[in-house]
Amino acid sequence: MKHGAAVAVIDALGTVTAWSEGARQLTGRPAGDVVGRPATELLAGHVPEDILTARAGTVALRHRDGHRVQVALTFCPVAGADGKPGGFVVTAGASGTTLAAEAFEQASMSMSVFDLQQRYLRVNGVAAQVLGIPEDALLGRHFPETVDEAEYHSGFLEHLRQVAETGQPVRYESFVTGPAQSREHAWSIEMWPLRDGSGEPTAVALAAFDSSEQYWARRRLALLNEAATAIGTTLDVVRTAEELIGILVPRYADFAAVDLLDWVLGADEPPMVADDGVVLHRVAHGSTREGNPGAAARIGEIDVYPPGSPPARALREGHVVLSKAGEPGFAEWLAERNARSPEGRPYREGVHSLIAMPLRARGTTLGVAVCVRKAHPHDYVPDDAVFAEELGSRAAVCIDNARRFARERSTALALQHSLLPSGLPGQAAVEVAHRYLPCGSLAGIGGDWFDVIPLSGGRVGLVVGDVVGHGIQSSATMGRLRTAVRTLADVDLPPDELLTHLDDLVTHLAAEDSREEIAELGATCLYGVYDPVSRRLGLAAAGHPAPAVVLPGGTPEFVPMSAGPPLGVGGLPFEATELELPEGSVLAFYTDGLLEDRDRDPDGSTEELRRALGAPADSLGALCDGVLKALLPEQPGDDVALLLVCTRALGADRVATWDVPPDPAEVAAFRQAAGEQLTAWGLDEAAFVTELVVSELVTNAIRYGEPPIQLRLIRDRALICEVSDASSTSPHLRRAHAYDEGGRGLLLVAQLTQRWGSRQTGRGKTIWAEQALPAG
Repeated sequence: MKHGAAVAVIDALGTVTAWSEGARQLTGRPAGDVVGRPATELLAGHVPEDILTARAGTVALRHRDGHRVQVALTFCPVAGADGKPGGFVVTAGASGTTLAAEAFEQASMSMSVFDLQQRYLRVNGVAAQVLGIPEDALLGRHFPETVDEAEYHSGFLEHLRQVAETGQPVRYESFVTGPAQSREHAWSIEMWPLRDGSGEPTAVALAAFDSSEQYWARRRLALLNEAATAIGTTLDVVRTAEELIGILVPRYADFAAVDLLDWVLGADEPPMVADDGVVLHRVAHGSTREGNPGAAARIGEIDVYPPGSPPARALREGHVVLSKAGEPGFAEWLAERNARSPEGRPYREGVHSLIAMPLRARGTTLGVAVCVRKAHPHDYVPDDAVFAEELGSRAAVCIDNARRFARERSTALALQHSLLPSGLPGQAAVEVAHRYLPCGSLAGIGGDWFDVIPLSGGRVGLVVGDVVGHGIQSSATMGRLRTAVRTLADVDLPPDELLTHLDDLVTHLAAEDSREEIAELGATCLYGVYDPVSRRLGLAAAGHPAPAVVLPGGTPEFVPMSAGPPLGVGGLPFEATELELPEGSVLAFYTDGLLEDRDRDPDGSTEELRRALGAPADSLGALCDGVLKALLPEQPGDDVALLLVCTRALGADRVATWDVPPDPAEVAAFRQAAGEQLTAWGLDEAAFVTELVVSELVTNAIRYGEPPIQLRLIRDRALICEVSDASSTSPHLRRAHAYDEGGRGLLLVAQLTQRWGSRQTGRGKTIWAEQALPAG
């Protein structure tokens, strides 16, 4: 017995079997006078009836010299060798010790004391309740005898041993199900050594606090944090719904489904909800069982919930609805599921709890997510409703963002397709093939465009451009610039002058609109004019990559030219480049998305383009496809426009040219020469109109123009008549009065031909007129 502590051991018959030095000092009686005698001889008064039941109380002892000693006794039962109750260890102390014993017994947490061999010395009521074993049946027993062989019990035993061996306290958390508990609990456990007067460990005490509420709150918060990064990784409605399912199953539900209203998936307007049910589309579901055998609706199918079911209520009321087995709404929902999908009935047996969360974003209901528990032992509780409300709100915002992006992308793509040429007109000057690929990134549709513009004299305008940014605004700006280019090209401006006017237009657009997206407007453009008669190509660029050219039998090269400033900078000149091309040359006009990518080296992309353009191909269209396949990933990060042009030439047999002296008397001769040329071409049917046009245009050039004057006939897809002179003054139509002697010539030309016009040249101007060739 340790000194200083008043301790006695009393057997089951009430006989004192051990007596400590502390007990001798307290009572004045040595061990020889007490051991072997009844304990009742030590009493000096009445003993409370419940003292053994409470295992603590205050009694009066008779000191050896006869005076009364009031002491607080604590009784700790012990078992005999046969495991049956063998008596009590009685400890006497001050009244504070009694309070400590009462605090131990009445604590709301589980408390226990073990000896150094992990045998129970004492447990309080909560500990006995958790274990499901009375304290009397625990005392003296080895801990492993009272629990199963679960891993967490082995860990508990290991910590007991650690404290006993090291004398150091231990604090840790465990997630276990107690033998007498129906659900898992989280425990915060602290163990510490109990020491005697010399400081040596004599026992191990522990306190276990049930932190389940805090644990589940942390789990829900962690799940919400995970959802913040896992949901909405793409701007795709279906993929976002699948990501929500990935968060819910299996940690929160054994089965979960996401159903969305039809208009969310692309309908123009939300449908009216009928009184007999709510109609949705199943977009995602998941289960702890492979293949989702318990799902009543397949992906893509229409799903209908009865009006009184929890999902229908959640949609109608706009808040989370909890339901469990035995409730009318739950029974209605389960009956409808079984009736719709009888083959899944076995997999729904045992379903005991359901939670329906409405997916609402920006005040609009998009659909509902349904979570079901079967293997999970616990029903959904109000705390789960709070969690579901927050999770559903976050997921709904992501789904709505994806829906808005899909709608804007679809609108921008439709707008861009309506603005891009759907079918390029046939050209005698060139053969063309083109491809346009919208980007697959989240940035949206860009402002890339291309065009092939028929010009006078059989020439053709070639253009490709790129508006900075993405989305509907960029597509709309692209449409404005494309229209402007066509208008300026129709005036027959040289490439560098056309870009100068286009630059002014972009600058004015930015100045007229104060919106940020317009104020930061910028674009690049490459414009070229090819003349099949001279086989010359004029080019000018505004911040755009130079085209590549492949000469017949040659290797692909890039045209050496100045890139120029982008459109919208203002005040800087654009330089024109001109080169002569043999017939059959291939030109590649493209936007920067073909070469530029953050994962690719620009120089390497340039070499890849050279190799792709030099590869053999059966057609120009096949070459287009080969270039895109060689250079682009499956999902390009930017829009790509590619325009391939194979040049043709109009030979001398299709062009006739005459120098015209400035003498009105010569007009008849050139009219006759034109008729003879048409006869040689087999176009006698067009002779009358052509001779009239030649007569009017040559007469005007002699009368109002400056020498030298030249007449040219071109047989292309149309019959073209051109008269050039050194004057830069352009003619214009006017209405002649009844008695005017002139002023009717150009009006007559306009009435007899398909179209006419004038263009400025480096040596003056050219008046031209086109008429359709006779059929056949």
